[in-house]
Amino acid sequence: MDKEKVLERINLLRKEIERHNYLYYVLNTPEISDFEYDLLVEELKKLEELYPEFKSHKSPTQIIPTDHTKGFVQKKHYYPMLSLSNAYTPGELKEFITRTQKFVNEPIEYICELKFDGVSISLHYEDGFIKEALTRGDGEYGDDVLTNVLTIDSIPKQIKTDYKFLVVRGEIIMLKETFEKLNEERRKKNEVLFANPRNAAAGTLKTLDANIVKERNLQCFVYYLLGDEVKENNHSDRLNLLKNLKFNVPEWYQLCKTLDEMLDFIEYWEKLRKELPFEIDGVVIKVNSIRQQELIGLTAKSPRWAIAYKFKAEQATTKLLSISYQVGRTGIVTPVANLEPVFLAGTTVKRASLHNADQIKIKDIHIGDYVIIEKGGDIIPKVVGVDLSKRTESVQEVKFIEHCPECGSKLVRNEGEAAYYCPNINCPPQVKGRIEHFVQRKAMDIQGLGPETIDEMYEKKLVSKVTDLYKLTKEQLLQLEHFADKSSENLLRSIEQSKKVPYPRLLYALGIKYVGEVTAQKLADAFGDIDTLAKATKEDLMQVEEIGEKIAESVIAFFQNNENKNLIEELKKIGLQTKNEPKNKLSDKLNGLSIVVTGTFPEPYNRKKMEELVVLNGGKLLKGVSSNTTYIVAGEKPGPDKIKKAEQLKIPIITQEEFLKKLGII
Repeated sequence: MDKEKVLERINLLRKEIERHNYLYYVLNTPEISDFEYDLLVEELKKLEELYPEFKSHKSPTQIIPTDHTKGFVQKKHYYPMLSLSNAYTPGELKEFITRTQKFVNEPIEYICELKFDGVSISLHYEDGFIKEALTRGDGEYGDDVLTNVLTIDSIPKQIKTDYKFLVVRGEIIMLKETFEKLNEERRKKNEVLFANPRNAAAGTLKTLDANIVKERNLQCFVYYLLGDEVKENNHSDRLNLLKNLKFNVPEWYQLCKTLDEMLDFIEYWEKLRKELPFEIDGVVIKVNSIRQQELIGLTAKSPRWAIAYKFKAEQATTKLLSISYQVGRTGIVTPVANLEPVFLAGTTVKRASLHNADQIKIKDIHIGDYVIIEKGGDIIPKVVGVDLSKRTESVQEVKFIEHCPECGSKLVRNEGEAAYYCPNINCPPQVKGRIEHFVQRKAMDIQGLGPETIDEMYEKKLVSKVTDLYKLTKEQLLQLEHFADKSSENLLRSIEQSKKVPYPRLLYALGIKYVGEVTAQKLADAFGDIDTLAKATKEDLMQVEEIGEKIAESVIAFFQNNENKNLIEELKKIGLQTKNEPKNKLSDKLNGLSIVVTGTFPEPYNRKKMEELVVLNGGKLLKGVSSNTTYIVAGEKPGPDKIKKAEQLKIPIITQEEFLKKLGII
């Protein structure tokens, strides 16, 4: 392979890995399995070793992917929170043992533990009280999700200990039963299903509504203890200490001295994993002695004294007969593999996701290939690779379609994105998808309209846009299958009641790309009515917390579209809520002032209350510091970038006490 092609492959791999990191750690919507991801990383590592001139400190092989989510304060870990390297075969596990022995000239005892498929958490206790709960983040800084963690019953809020400061590491999980109930509820409400319990747990932990976290009954297993004062010299002894402190310590672990003992433990749990009430995806092997752990040390990304032996998800091989293409609500075109039927994980699989054009290219998939499909903990089967030993000369190269399979429009692909889009917003699947999104519970909550009914309404030309719902008559509904007098009346009543749905939910219901429930609420708070939002500039939008460049551009594009402009006017005429209900303003003391609030603040005026005070007293709450900022209110551990920029721009920085005095509260 010539160097130009090598560099092209390296850049493609880096781009794909970074995209998958964002999907997995931030959006909690992974497209590929852990095994597929590790294969991509491994290929990139090998190419960078073979061609050191193409190495980069910014490569995903050198950086821990971050899970930072806007809306949470980032805080520094007291000890680095690294990720584990992986093994998939006994040979790789044997190599791990050999590596650890090189650092320690004495026998090593190992401890094998179950690898829970959840979200890592670092709990910080000061004088026996929980003070912070940080996600892994980038290993150095994590998001403080303490408010949400306080709703998890299995995490102690106070412990009886003489130690002044302890760091307890663990995994937050969702039980299988909870996950199934949650997805069943979402299915009934026509909401997007979570892929697996891990994604459901991660998505729940990063919600900005602690009540939702409490409802979903998350659990936490702890597996590691850190602290400069801790005297216990073995990891197993520290687990016993955590048990005595009433933490939820897993009972399923075993001390091992040989590779055979480790493999017996792994084999035992690989067979029994389905009987557990939660998901595990492997076994973690650690050096038991803390002193030996320190001798063996760390790499930039992972501890050398621990490794995760990953179970392979259930797989099957079958022939790829053809590829069809599906168009989603936002116009994204997804390739789907049509397969020779094969039995996998309890069901017969005929179709599987191929994700996008880049994935087809990276995996070198051809029509006629025998492909490897995987189900694992996910709901939708995926094509994870090709059995090249079965490839014949008759296979055909996949050429991604250039035109929409539904309306014939030429597909577009935005720079920096993996997906192809159909740009025609009147494309039938997009129209029906927007209506399905509009009526769901968290949007307009119009009950009695499932996908099949919307399909029938569209085919009979009763609806072609969301405003048509408000023109439906009982006579029209009675023409539809499964509709009688009562069901027709109930639907019309639900449509009428939706006119009272608050403005933020209407914004979410419009289906603006990248605008979810939380973002819609932020936009509604910042721009009190839809006309003001429609006129907002990119700079205006990016001053709102959680609104970045991508979202700002999407909002502007939506409101610049003539069809969307007409839609908004129709919604206003129908009588939907297109502005916020007036709030009881406390004063005009901050009128004309633009204020940034950063850091944490003590009760009763915590960060959220401080931000509310800005708005309720007439001020404009900004996300970032700019020349337009009047002053910053800084609490404990303020954002370092914000403080630095304020000092450069000579913007005043005041304390909470000074701010409350300005308002006459103290």
